[in-house]
Amino acid sequence: MALRLHDTLTQDKAVFEPRAPGRVGMYVCGPTVYDLSHVGHARCYVAFDVLYRTLRHRGFPVRYVRNITDIDDKIIQRAAALGEDPIALAARFAREYAADMERLGCLVPDVEPRVSDHLPEIVEMTRTLVEKGHAYVKGGDVYFSVRSFAPYGKLSKRKLDDLRSGARVEIDEEKQDPLDFALWKAAKPGEPSWDSPWGKGRPGWHIECSAMSLRYLPDGLDIHGGGMDLIFPHHENEIAQSEAARGVAFARFWLHNGFVNIAKEKMSKSAGNFFTIRQVLEHVEPEALRYYLLGTHYRAPIGFDVAIDEQGGLIGFPGLEDAERRVAYCYGTLQRMGERLAEPAEKAAMPAPFEAELEGFDAKLEGAMDDDLNTAAALGHVADLFRIANDLCDRQGKKQAPGVRKQLSRIRELLGPVSATLGLFTDDPASFIARRAGRILARRGLASAEIDRRVADRTAARSAKQFDRADEIRASLERDGIELMDGPRGTVWRVA
Repeated sequence: MALRLHDTLTQDKAVFEPRAPGRVGMYVCGPTVYDLSHVGHARCYVAFDVLYRTLRHRGFPVRYVRNITDIDDKIIQRAAALGEDPIALAARFAREYAADMERLGCLVPDVEPRVSDHLPEIVEMTRTLVEKGHAYVKGGDVYFSVRSFAPYGKLSKRKLDDLRSGARVEIDEEKQDPLDFALWKAAKPGEPSWDSPWGKGRPGWHIECSAMSLRYLPDGLDIHGGGMDLIFPHHENEIAQSEAARGVAFARFWLHNGFVNIAKEKMSKSAGNFFTIRQVLEHVEPEALRYYLLGTHYRAPIGFDVAIDEQGGLIGFPGLEDAERRVAYCYGTLQRMGERLAEPAEKAAMPAPFEAELEGFDAKLEGAMDDDLNTAAALGHVADLFRIANDLCDRQGKKQAPGVRKQLSRIRELLGPVSATLGLFTDDPASFIARRAGRILARRGLASAEIDRRVADRTAARSAKQFDRADEIRASLERDGIELMDGPRGTVWRVA
C-alpha cells in the first residue's frame, strides 16, 4: 500500500513521493496572532498534525514548518485598540495559541518561524522580484505584477480576466492592475516599520510565507497546506511570487482542509460566528474536540452544533458532547482491559474468538489512512476494535482465559498505531475518566461523595431485598445522568 493524497492543483489523488528520497519538506500556513484561536484553527492544525504523524509513522523523515504571522493589519488594529505594542500583543497570543495546540494533542512543528524574525529574507525575495520585472515600486510600496506571471490562477482554476478583487486583495489607486498585490507596504504614522531599499515599511501578507518556507525548505516544498479559504488569493499569490523569483515549481502537493460551518456558514472571526478553543474546552475534554474533528474527512465541511437557551445563552455543543461520550467509552474500555490483563490467567486454554478481525485490523487502518487520510473510516475500524475489546472483557469471570488474554494484549498493541497517527487515547484512562466526571458533576451541581453514598444506599437496599427502594435510587441517579453497572466486584458508576 502507498499513501495517496488529494492535490488541489491537479484536483486528483496521487501517490505521495517526496522530491528527494530520505526527506520530506512540509509547510502549513499558521495563524495571524491577534486573538485567541477558534475551532476553525483547530480543524486545520489537527488535520495537518495527523498528516505529520502519519508521515513520521511511515518512516519519512519530515521537516514540518508552520509559521506565525506577527506583523499584520489586524494585529496593528487590535494593538491600537488595546493600547499595546503590536509585537508584544502578537507574542502574547502566540503563546496562547501554542497552549491550545498542546491541549489538542498537536505535535510541535520542527520550525515555527515568525515574520518579525525574517525581514531580511522577505526583503531579499522582494528585491529579486523587482529585478526580474515581476514587481514594481510605487512610492515606498512594492507590488507584484500579476499579469507578469502567465500561469496565475492555476491553483484556484480562475481565469485572470474574470478575477475581481477578493478577500485581502488590496484596492489601491497606485496599482497598475487591481489584482496586483503588495509585497512591501510603506510605513504609516504610528505603525511598526523596518528598513528596506524602498524606505521604511513592513511586508505584505503573501510574501512572508514564500520567504519563510524557502528559508527552511530551500529545495522546495513536498507539501503545502492550509484551509480552503487560502487557495485564493493567498496560495495563488504564493505560487506566483515563489515561482517567478526562483523559476522552478514551488510545491509538489497542495492540501486544503474544509471549513467548520455553523448554520451552513463558515466559522470565522470576520463573520463573528466563532467559538474559541478555550470556550469549547470549558464544556468538553480536549480529546473530544480532536475526535470530533477527525470524524469527518479533512477536505469535507464539518457542521458545528451549538445549543442556545431561550435567553440566547450558550448551553453546550451537542455533537462534541456525543464525541466526548464516545471517547469516554473508549477510555472505559481501556481501563477494563488493564484490569483484566492484571488478573491471573486460567490454565485451561480458551479459543480466541476474534482472530480474523484482529488479524486484519492493521491493514484496514493503514488502508483508510492511505486513502487521503480518511480518518472517518479509520475511526470506524477503531470502533470495531473497542467493541471486540469490550466483548472480550465481558467473557471473563474473576480470572483470565489464555486465549482471551492473548487477544486483549493484541488489541493493546494494535492501538499503538492509532495513537501514533491519530493522536488519540494517549491519556491515562483513570485520569481522563476522573477529570471528565469532575467537570460534568461540577456543572450539574453534584459531588462524587454524594453519588457514592446513594450507590451505597442502593447496595444496602438490595442486600435487604428492598428492591423497590433500590430501583428508585437507580432511577434518581439516571435522572442525574449517572449510569450504574453491577458486576461480580460490586456496583460502579459513571457519568453518562
